[in-house]
Amino acid sequence: MSDFKIEGVSKFKGDTLRIDFDGHEPIFINSSVAYDLGLCEGKFLSEQDIEAAAQRNDYRRARERALYLLDERDYGYAEMFKKLSPNYSEDVCYEVVNNLSELGLIDDRRYAKKCAEYFIVTKMRGKYRAREEMRRRGIPSRLIDEALEEYDEGTVERITELISKKYFRRLGEENGFNKVKAALARQGFSFDDINAALKEFEEE
Repeated sequence: MSDFKIEGVSKFKGDTLRIDFDGHEPIFINSSVAYDLGLCEGKFLSEQDIEAAAQRNDYRRARERALYLLDERDYGYAEMFKKLSPNYSEDVCYEVVNNLSELGLIDDRRYAKKCAEYFIVTKMRGKYRAREEMRRRGIPSRLIDEALEEYDEGTVERITELISKKYFRRLGEENGFNKVKAALARQGFSFDDINAALKEFEEE
C-alpha cells in the first residue's frame, strides 16, 4: 500500500486546517490535532495514518460536544452515548464516554439520584412514572431502585400536597374524585396511595 504525500496545509475555518494530499482526498483537522501528529507539508501518511488522524479529530470534537452538554446538565453513560452517536462512530462514542466516566464527569449513580429528586420532588411524579422516565434515560435498573428507595416514605403526603396545589377544585366537579384518581394514576402513583391521600379530602 502506497503512502500519500501532504502537498499543502492551509487554514479552513476557525481552528480547522485543510490537509491536501497527492493522490488522496483532503481531510479537515483541528490545528491542535495536526500539531500533535506533526502533519506538515512534505510528510507521507499511509491510509491507516489518515484514518487514525480523522478519528482522533472526531474524538476531540465529540469530547468537546460532550463537555458542552455536561455544562448544561448532568448526563448518564447511556444517555450521553445516545446523544453523540448520530454524529460520531461507535468507537469514538465509547472512547469519549469511557474517558469522561473515568474522570468522574459522568456517573450513573449520581445521575440516578438527581433524576429521582427531579421527578419525585420537583415534578411531583409517582415512583412508577419516575422509574419509567429514568429507564428512558438509560439508567440501569439497580441504580433506579437504589435512588428511588429514598422516597419510599412520604408518598401519601406528597400526593396530598399535589391535590391541594393542582387538583383541589376538580374534586368538586361531577365525578371529580374519579377524575382526580385517574390523573394521579397517570402521574405514576399507586391506587392504594391515591385512595389513602383522598380519604381525608372525602372526609372533609
